[in-house]
Amino acid sequence: MGSATTQAVAAMTTALDAASAVDLDVARELFAAARVIGGSPQLGGALADSSAAPAARAKVVTDLFGSAFATASVALLSTAVQHAWSSSSDLVDGIEELAVRAAAKAAPDADVESELFAFSRTVAANPELELALGSRAGDSAVKGELVRTLLETRVSEATVLIASSLVQQSRERRVRELLGRAIQLAAAQRKRVVATVASAVPLTAQQQTRLAAALSARYDTEVAINTVVDPATVGGLRVQIADDVIDGTVASRLSELRQRLAG
Repeated sequence: MGSATTQAVAAMTTALDAASAVDLDVARELFAAARVIGGSPQLGGALADSSAAPAARAKVVTDLFGSAFATASVALLSTAVQHAWSSSSDLVDGIEELAVRAAAKAAPDADVESELFAFSRTVAANPELELALGSRAGDSAVKGELVRTLLETRVSEATVLIASSLVQQSRERRVRELLGRAIQLAAAQRKRVVATVASAVPLTAQQQTRLAAALSARYDTEVAINTVVDPATVGGLRVQIADDVIDGTVASRLSELRQRLAG
């Protein structure tokens, strides 16, 4: 991610935090805008062209989406295109990120991170589903409808919107990669981080609560827990937060012991 993109993403996030009329319809419109811009290299190039005046780029957004989108959606999109981006692809990624964050903001009581994580595990366990959702040849609208069919009535509307929208515009990214990124974004919007915890047996609710409290104290921020049952750990826990891994499993200790004996 180039420095221009980093600054643009920060500006968009600030604008979203300050916006007061953000609901799931706004998030849905932002996802739709990302698909429109991503599907037109000419439009994407024009909106990311730093040689054009920011006001002119904002006018393109107003002319294109103003009559169909909510005022809040147009304002956020205008903010996005008025900043410099390292590439048109980064602009599309940025609007998509904005949409995920907007969905998380619009549904503060929904457990979006856990629901997306559970769906990611479902995809990982079903190669045919992962292939169907990730195929370049598949119709994007059909992919979105498949996800909605799988998730509706089972998870929150915000999670359905995020997952079904992301699979419609994968842009060479794997489905699990898209979902993983969305989990991190939803957590960041709520000012917390996500820990993926692997254990040989399911953790009780009390154990998860204690672990979350311990990790929150260690990282000085709220930590949400996603759990994975992995018999290969044998015992203990393996905790991953972003690139930070805490491996206290029996399997890890046995591996270290074997290495010492071999050395």
